[in-house]
Amino acid sequence: MTRSVAGLKYAWPAAPGLAVLLLLFVAVCGSQATEPPRPPLALGAAESRYPEVFPAATAFGPAEGTPPAAAAYREGTLVGYVFASKQVVASSGFSGKPLNILAGVDLDGRITGAVILEHKEPILVIGVSDRDLAAFVVQYRGLDIRDPVRVSRRPGRAEGRVDAVVGATISSVVFSDVILRAARAVARSRGLLGVKQALLDFESFAPTDWRALGAEGSLVSLRIAVGDAAAALERSGGRLYGRAVALPDPNATFLELHTGLATPARVGRNLLGGRLYNRLMGGLADGDQLLFVAGRGLYSFKGTAYVRGGVFDRIQLVQGERTIRFAKDDHFRVEKLALEGAPELRELAVFVLRQSSGFSAVQPWRLEVLAAGEADDGRAIFASFARPYSLPAIYLRAAEGAGTEAAAIPLWQDIWRERWLDVTILVLGLLALTAILVFQDFVERQQPFYEALRIGFLAFTLVWLGWVVGAQLSVVNVLTFSDAIMTKFHWDFFLLDPMLFILWSYVAVAMLFWGRGVFCGWLCPFGALQELTNRLAQRFGVPQWRLPFGLHERLWPVKYILFLAIFAVFLGDQRLALIGAEVEPFKTAVVLKFDRPWPFVLYALGLVLAGLFVKRAFCRYLCPLGAALAIPARLRMFEWLKRRWQCGTPCQQCALSCPVQAIHPEGRINPNECIHCLRCQVNYYDDQLCPPVIERRKRRERRQGARQTAAAGEGAA
Repeated sequence: MTRSVAGLKYAWPAAPGLAVLLLLFVAVCGSQATEPPRPPLALGAAESRYPEVFPAATAFGPAEGTPPAAAAYREGTLVGYVFASKQVVASSGFSGKPLNILAGVDLDGRITGAVILEHKEPILVIGVSDRDLAAFVVQYRGLDIRDPVRVSRRPGRAEGRVDAVVGATISSVVFSDVILRAARAVARSRGLLGVKQALLDFESFAPTDWRALGAEGSLVSLRIAVGDAAAALERSGGRLYGRAVALPDPNATFLELHTGLATPARVGRNLLGGRLYNRLMGGLADGDQLLFVAGRGLYSFKGTAYVRGGVFDRIQLVQGERTIRFAKDDHFRVEKLALEGAPELRELAVFVLRQSSGFSAVQPWRLEVLAAGEADDGRAIFASFARPYSLPAIYLRAAEGAGTEAAAIPLWQDIWRERWLDVTILVLGLLALTAILVFQDFVERQQPFYEALRIGFLAFTLVWLGWVVGAQLSVVNVLTFSDAIMTKFHWDFFLLDPMLFILWSYVAVAMLFWGRGVFCGWLCPFGALQELTNRLAQRFGVPQWRLPFGLHERLWPVKYILFLAIFAVFLGDQRLALIGAEVEPFKTAVVLKFDRPWPFVLYALGLVLAGLFVKRAFCRYLCPLGAALAIPARLRMFEWLKRRWQCGTPCQQCALSCPVQAIHPEGRINPNECIHCLRCQVNYYDDQLCPPVIERRKRRERRQGARQTAAAGEGAA
């Protein structure tokens, strides 16, 4: 060992320079591995790619309507539509950055093709080629958007399934969701699905009264008291009637609003009478709907602005991500209700909801009314009140194929349902690890049990957590989270990958209790790969090199410098920072299972090879994620690792056996470097290795021997 240390004294001082060279090497490889991403395309630039997504069309119209889509024609006949997802739905990737996909849908509701115009997914910046992405989206050609589509993590096409991009499953799911949601929105707005009208029973009629319509949900009501309106406006910094006007009774009715879909004959004919209802229905285009709104109280839901501006500024309809304002031309004044039992209402109106607005009769919506007030400086202040509405089941026929129109559950919930088994296994594994850490005193006293448990858990981390489900945390996750906090934070983006979300949540809590070592020592697949291969190397007699502690201590800052450099670059150029993050071999060795261009594979194998001679060499000196975790881990609340006064002076057993040399010569454990493997704690109880415990055992044996000798003497006497 002395010769090995002496040999390393001259071989390793260049490690900081080597780290910088490795970072430059990876950056050069990354810049050569993929093309630079295309700049965001304006619609004009995208038009040249229309034939790619709709090969059967011979001409295309301009992008228009709500949502915007370009009509596709074949010899003058409409055959479908082409659209850019960014203009149709909230089109963001797993990273929360813009995602834009150009796609086409024919009149039968089938996707004709798709191409990716823009993306900024971290996993896809390098490591996944444009050919992989093109091969993924081309699978959607010919799929019926009425049918459910699942992204499969395992190869092999099946009905209703498409193969994910290897190593980028969650991004694949996001791409799929964007394509399908945008295609369904365009098809629904153009009446292509056919399901909508087939499911609705708006023709059936039976006489009824006001009370019955309210009881069945055909009409819904909202009452706002004066006190409620005043309180809402005060929270916004205004007053209901300004400073000089006293409020009326707070319990008085500020506004009582009644609304409902009036297209069904059961509602419209009973409310308006047969003549007016038939006249209004006769003037509707296919797919248009009628909305009934009535009110009474001190406040007018119509206001007067529509007379001058042509738009009602006090009410609007919200459905999903779409907000529909009411125009003067789509408003019909109603003088009197034909329905029996109706209350005396001051304002009556019917509005036309045009098909081009994208309104769906079967999806839930809400009517919002804005109460106007005045701030102290005279500015107009508004408070919003809303009344949700869902179409009663009596207007729906058999639900064949209704999945397209049903209110979609959030994408992250769908992913969690799909991966329930993986989530269950991970949670059970984390519970087992928690038990090991909480009851570590028992584990440490049983050395053979500890060794088997340690190797078994590391194998689970490497094989299942790493290679099977790809749950390898990375400094890229830290950068993405930091960017989300600095820009616009959405939990949905982080919930899209249940494995990473659960792992990060567990690691965040574990850092408060045990420090960063819980992840680095137990849950990092690449760390597990290094330790397991090093154990095999020792089994076959590979010499182990141990750096002098002075040199070892001076190499610790390298990983912190790397992390700070990557983070600083990320603030200015995110793509360059993500290339720099390739100093981590995690994507190559774990996520993509060494299926990458040879420079990346050679770099990862080089680090594994170094770990055969120096335990966890990468973890000690180069890991930027370990550095990122060590900084907040200083806030940990407990000290779980026991020490004796003899530790370090004179005993160096734990310092020699620590796999990452985290124990100083004087016996102190550096929590920034400790991986909480519990090796030193096993030594703590080992009566064959720890000098104080050995001395205690010998005293106990001497006392026991003395008692046995005395007992033998008494027996002889």
